[in-house]
Amino acid sequence: MAAAKKKTPRGRKQDRAQLANGQDYEVRYEAKKTGRSASAVKKAVKKVGNSRKRVEKRLGR
Repeated sequence: MAAAKKKTPRGRKQDRAQLANGQDYEVRYEAKKTGRSASAVKKAVKKVGNSRKRVEKRLGR
């Protein structure tokens, strides 16, 4: 019998910390959340990377 796989705190939490620039729904969500346009969110992602914290900081939230 195979050993049970150990669960780690990664996965969903780690995924939520990043913004997928290619996913329109994520860009729209972040735009609505910050009150900025979708193109401003995409520019911020290109400038600072896909870290949600850094994008929000760049957008002034």
